[in-house]
Amino acid sequence: MNNLTTRPVVLDIDHSVGPLPGRLVLPLEHWQESIRFGCSLPIMRRFRQMLDELLPAQYGTVFMGSGDFHHLSWPLIARLQPHSPFQVVVLDNHPDNMRFPFGVHCGSWVRKVAMLPQVEHVHVLGITSADIGGGHAWENYLAPLWRKKLTYWSMGVDTGWSRRLGLGHAFKGFDTPDALVDAFVEQQREHALASYLSIDKDAFAPEVAHTNWDQGRLLRGHARALIDSLRHRLIGSDINGEVSHYAYHSWWKRQLSAMDEQPAVDPAELAGWQAQHHALNLELLEAIAAKS
Repeated sequence: MNNLTTRPVVLDIDHSVGPLPGRLVLPLEHWQESIRFGCSLPIMRRFRQMLDELLPAQYGTVFMGSGDFHHLSWPLIARLQPHSPFQVVVLDNHPDNMRFPFGVHCGSWVRKVAMLPQVEHVHVLGITSADIGGGHAWENYLAPLWRKKLTYWSMGVDTGWSRRLGLGHAFKGFDTPDALVDAFVEQQREHALASYLSIDKDAFAPEVAHTNWDQGRLLRGHARALIDSLRHRLIGSDINGEVSHYAYHSWWKRQLSAMDEQPAVDPAELAGWQAQHHALNLELLEAIAAKS
């Protein structure tokens, strides 16, 4: 195993990621106000340029802290230029393909990734959120679904509206996490592609990792099976979903966060939740490194 290619990187914006073996820490707290939750496209371009300057030529899994930073997967994926197209596999309780008119945010970045020419397809697995239900259908970007660049893998969500619009091919619904994982693993046996893996821990049940977003139903064994299905085809990965507290200085970000109904973090519970996350991070890191 090459220590350079598996060395984890921490984008240390909110100080929520615990110590990881052999980690490279990039101190980026000064970006927190401008980048957290969402940002303009010019700010994201500057962040991408900064990553290009600071990241080594080879590195392992990138930890970015809170799920409020999941849109940072976009520049991490965009900078990859492999010899052939690859798929992006996202574990998330939300589609992250929702309309956002102010640039990009943690719930809209999947559309940007699906537009990249080097990305063959994006799979978002583990969705239990009503974001893909009929009441929120209009909020989803439909283009990547129409173009067969994006598939939602969900549990317990009524997505009948998709069939009425001729989008049934992009929606795979299941009753249980076991059924979802089994179907994805079987698909990977038939369609082997190089893969980028992005994990938002709100896809897990609260007893696995307590986050401050509404959560899904995946368990540790499901994550291991999904990672194992990618075998030795991983070309990159990132993990987010840590719990951290931040008080925005800008009025508009306070409003956006309130509109998303993100629950507040209980300071009395924070240390225990972060310890739970750290243990899961170590387990996920070991599983990913074994398949890289």
